[in-house]
Amino acid sequence: MQKITPNLWFDGRAEEAAKFYASLFKDSRIGPISRYGKAGFEIHGQPEGRAMTVEFELDGRKFVGLNGGPVFKFNPSISFLIACGSKEEVDAFWGPLSSGGTALMELGEYPFSPWYGWIQDKYGLSWQVMAMGDRPIMQKITPTLMFVGDVCGRAEEAVGFYASLFTGSKIGEILRYGKGEDPDREGTIKHIGFSLEGQDFAAMDSAYPHAFAFNEAISFIVGCSDQEEVDRFWDALGEGGDPNAQQCGWLKDRFGVSWQVVPNILDEMMRDPDPQKVERVTNAFLKMKKLDIAELRKAYTSRSDST
Repeated sequence: MQKITPNLWFDGRAEEAAKFYASLFKDSRIGPISRYGKAGFEIHGQPEGRAMTVEFELDGRKFVGLNGGPVFKFNPSISFLIACGSKEEVDAFWGPLSSGGTALMELGEYPFSPWYGWIQDKYGLSWQVMAMGDRPIMQKITPTLMFVGDVCGRAEEAVGFYASLFTGSKIGEILRYGKGEDPDREGTIKHIGFSLEGQDFAAMDSAYPHAFAFNEAISFIVGCSDQEEVDRFWDALGEGGDPNAQQCGWLKDRFGVSWQVVPNILDEMMRDPDPQKVERVTNAFLKMKKLDIAELRKAYTSRSDST
């Protein structure tokens, strides 16, 4: 089971976006779709029947799209790098991703790649499309975190912190800024690759002025097998983060990155064909900060309607 799943926040277009992305990648599919009911309308404001979450796989990697409303927007602080074996493959991705989108770095030849571009697609999601040259492609899609503003210069610290929390973690090659690469400070991270639970990620610092920062539009779901694991990840990731951002299993860590610490059993409950069970569980978790498995089970098995 994939331990860490990117969660993408949309304003009503999650199902459309998932189908679009699945059309671009091999070994892709649309998975279960949960829909909003009456429960929690005063909190989420979504009409009954609208898709709430859409699970989908791209090149065998699981993602979740969430229709959460207009509150949070994608920005380039978290992008997804597509590793390509040729210029032609880059072009094949660039065409549909650039349609209706905005180029952040134009497609072309760069010192680090023979053919590369950075695009914000029609939904606002950022993709880096890179021909890898002679480098082996171990993972097709790699989430990439850019540390800017108040957290610029902390990429290496963050990677070390994440690696300390997840099993099977590895920190790969580190490329640092050198002298004369102003405004970036010498020794900070130009690129670092790392692996958590067998999943590849990358990070970088950027001292250029950026009008964005990490936000809840992209979060990472950590699937937990039991309450002990929920407690461990919640406490560790939440330490030093924004306590006001803690709700419904969501939190922000000390670097501003958003995570969801979720027991695996919640997914099973939300897929139950009985709408009353789903409604009771929804009402229960919307009132929580850290998710409590015992309370979720109590709501799930209760025969009385929740209010």
